[in-house]
Amino acid sequence: MGRLVYRGRWTLLALSLVAALLVAPLALSGRAVGGGFEDPRADSATAARWSAEWYAGQSPDVVVLYRHPAVKVRDPRYKKAVHDSLRGLPAEYVRGMVTYWTTGSKAMVSRDGHSTYAIVTLKGARRASYAAVAARLRTVRNLRVAVGGPVPVQAELDSAAAADLARVGAVAAPVLLVLLVVVFGSLVAALLPLVVGLLAVLGALALQPGVSVYSFYAVVLLGLGLAAEYSLLLLRAFRQEIAGGASNEQAVAGTLATAGRTVAVAGVSVAASLLGLTLFPQPFLGSLGLAAAGVALVASVAALLVAPALLGVLGRRVDALRVRPMPVRRDGGLWDGARRPVVYLVAVTVVLVALAGPLPGVEFGNADHRALPAASEGRRVAETIERDFARNALSPIDVHVVVEPLDGTAVTALDVRPITERLERLPHVTGVEPAGLSRPNRAVRLAVRHDLDPLSAQAGDLVAAIRSAAAGPDVRQVVVGGPVAARLDLLAGLSGTLPWLAVVVCSAMALVLSLAFGSLVLPVPAVVASVLSAGASFGVIGWVAGSGFLGFAGPVDVSVALLIGVVAFGLSVVHQVFLVSEARTGDSTVAGPREVIIGAVLVVMAVAGAFAAAGIAVVRLLGVGLCVAVAVDAVLVRLLLVPAAMRLLGPANWWPLHARGVSPAAAPSVHEVEPPRERPSLPPVPAGDRRPLTGGRPAITVKGRPAVFGADTDPVPVPAEPPQPGWVKVAAGRTRAVRADPGGAGWTWVEVDD
Repeated sequence: MGRLVYRGRWTLLALSLVAALLVAPLALSGRAVGGGFEDPRADSATAARWSAEWYAGQSPDVVVLYRHPAVKVRDPRYKKAVHDSLRGLPAEYVRGMVTYWTTGSKAMVSRDGHSTYAIVTLKGARRASYAAVAARLRTVRNLRVAVGGPVPVQAELDSAAAADLARVGAVAAPVLLVLLVVVFGSLVAALLPLVVGLLAVLGALALQPGVSVYSFYAVVLLGLGLAAEYSLLLLRAFRQEIAGGASNEQAVAGTLATAGRTVAVAGVSVAASLLGLTLFPQPFLGSLGLAAAGVALVASVAALLVAPALLGVLGRRVDALRVRPMPVRRDGGLWDGARRPVVYLVAVTVVLVALAGPLPGVEFGNADHRALPAASEGRRVAETIERDFARNALSPIDVHVVVEPLDGTAVTALDVRPITERLERLPHVTGVEPAGLSRPNRAVRLAVRHDLDPLSAQAGDLVAAIRSAAAGPDVRQVVVGGPVAARLDLLAGLSGTLPWLAVVVCSAMALVLSLAFGSLVLPVPAVVASVLSAGASFGVIGWVAGSGFLGFAGPVDVSVALLIGVVAFGLSVVHQVFLVSEARTGDSTVAGPREVIIGAVLVVMAVAGAFAAAGIAVVRLLGVGLCVAVAVDAVLVRLLLVPAAMRLLGPANWWPLHARGVSPAAAPSVHEVEPPRERPSLPPVPAGDRRPLTGGRPAITVKGRPAVFGADTDPVPVPAEPPQPGWVKVAAGRTRAVRADPGGAGWTWVEVDD
C-alpha cells in the first residue's frame, strides 16, 4: 500500500484538494439542530407533542413581556396595543397566541399590575419562524417589550456559542500554530496535522451536515486531536526511516507498514466504540455518535492516504524551517509507570478514586436561561417573570387528561373536576386551572402551579405524586409534562441509558482491541482504566459546575457532559492502541508513544482551554472539563496506570497469543515475521557506521544484499544469555534485526533489502 500511495502521491493530493473544495459548502452550510435529549417514549415528550398538536396557540415557544410604568394591564389601551401588535404577525409563521385578555388568568399579570406577557406558538421550523417575526414582536406602541421563552433562549445560546467559537478561534489559532511548530519540530511539519484535521472536519460535517452546536464542537475538537496524534506518529516513523538512509518511497512504505497499521486500528477502535451511541433512543446521542465516528474514520483515511502522500512529496524537506532539534528518545523516568508497577498502580488508583468522590452528588440537566450572560434579553425576561409574577408562572406542571367518551357529548373542564380536586390537595400545589381543550381528542390540559424550585428534588417528588394520583373513573389516559417532568424523565432516562451506554462502548473497544492484538486479556485493563478515568474526570467536572467557580452554580449540562466524554474517550482509545502497539512490537517505528500522547494532548488542551474565556457558562464548563478529562486520562491513566498494570500482568497480557508460542514482540499484528533459520546472524557494525540517530548506505552487503546500519543511544536491558535476534519485515522488501550493545548502553540495528 505504501508504494502505491507514494507513486500516486500527486493524484491523491489533487483529489483531496478537489474533494475539500466540493464538500466545504455542504459541510459549512448545515443548519444547527437543537434538543434531542429526551426519550421519545417518555411521558414528558408525549405531553410536549400533544401541547403542540392538540392545543393550538397554547404551547409557549415565545414569551413576550410588556410593561408600562404608569398604565395598568386592565386599561383598554393596554389591551389594544398588545393585540394590535400580535394580530400583525404573519399567519404563515404563527400558530396562535395567548394573552391575559384571552384567558383571564391572573397569573399573567404582575403583582404591581403594570406588566403582562403573551405566549406565542410558532409553526413549522420554530427557529426560522421566530427569526421571521422577531422584529415585529418588539414593535408595540407605548410599551416596553422584551422577548424570551424556549425558542429565543435557545437561539441566544446557539448564537452566543457561535460567537464564542469565533472568539476562541481567534485566540486559540496563534497559540495552536506555535504549539504545533514546537511539538512537530518545524514549520513545514506543523502543516501536516492542519491538513489532516481540516479534511477530517469537513468530511465528517459533509456526511452529517445537520448537527447541533455541541456536536460541531465534538467534530472540531476530536478531529483536531486525532489529526495531531496520527500525524505525529506517522511523522516519527517517517523521520526514522529517512534517518536510516531510506529513499522517499521506501520511507513511505515503511511508515505505512508499521505506524500506518497502528493508525488504522486506532481509527476503527474509536469509530466502533462511538457508534454504540446510535443504539439508544435519544436523538442527540445518535447524532453525536455518528458525528464522532465519522470524524474518526475520515481522520484515519486522511492520515493513511493524504499524510503519507505529503510526506512522499516533501521527503527530508518536512524538517525545513526547523525550530528545535529532533528529540532523542529517552527513558520515561517519573512518567514511566512500568518501572515501579505496584507503587504506581496503587497510588494512581487512590488518586482517581479520590477525584471521583463528588461524582454521586453530580446533577445533570439542560442548559436554560441561567447559562446566558446576565445582560441577555432571554435571561432578563425569565428572571423578571419569576420575580414579579406568580411563582413558576411559565413552568407549571402540565397534566393532559384524556376522558372516556360519554354519549358523544363534547368534553369540558367539568369532566376532569374530580382529578382537579385531587391535585389541588397535594402539598405545594398553589392552584390548578384548565389550560386548554382538545375536543377532537377528548382531552383537557391542566396547568398545575406550585411554589417549589423546578430544579429541586421536591419538585420531582410532586411530579411523581401527580402521576400516581391522577388516575380515576371515566379517564382513559393521563400524561404529565412540563419543564419539571421533562427534567425528571431526562434524569430517569440517563440513569437507565448511561450504564448500558458504558457497557456497549467499552465492549466495542474491548472487541476491537482483542481482534487487533490477538489477546483476551489486554482489553481488561483498558476497560477498567477507562471507567476509572471517566469517574475521576466527571467527579472534578461536577465539583467545578456545582461550586460556582465558572460564574454559574447548577447542574452539569447533558450535552456538555456527553461532548466531553466523547472527545476524551476517543483520544483515550487512540492512546491505548499506541501503548499496546509499542509494548507488543518493541519497534522504534511505533516507539515513543509518550511523546505522541503528550504532544496531542497539549494541542487539544490549547484549543479547549481557550473556551474557558467564553461568555456562556456551559461553554466555559466545556473548556475546563475537557482540559481536566484529557489531562487525567493521558497523564494519570495512559502514562502511569496502564503501563503499570501491563507490567504486572507480564506475559499474560498476550494470552492466548503468548500461550500458542508466538512472541509478543514479533507478533504478526504489525510485522510479518520471517523464520530466522535462513537469516544470517547480525554482523558486527563497522565503527565508522555507528552514528547515533542517523543512518547511511555504506558499501557493505549481507549475503550479497545492500545493508543499512544505524545505532541508538537509548539504554536497553541486556539478557544474561542473549539469543540471536530474529529478522522481522519492516516494509515490503526490507527486513531488520536489532542487537543490544554490551552493557546495555544502546542498540545497533541493520536492515537488509530483500
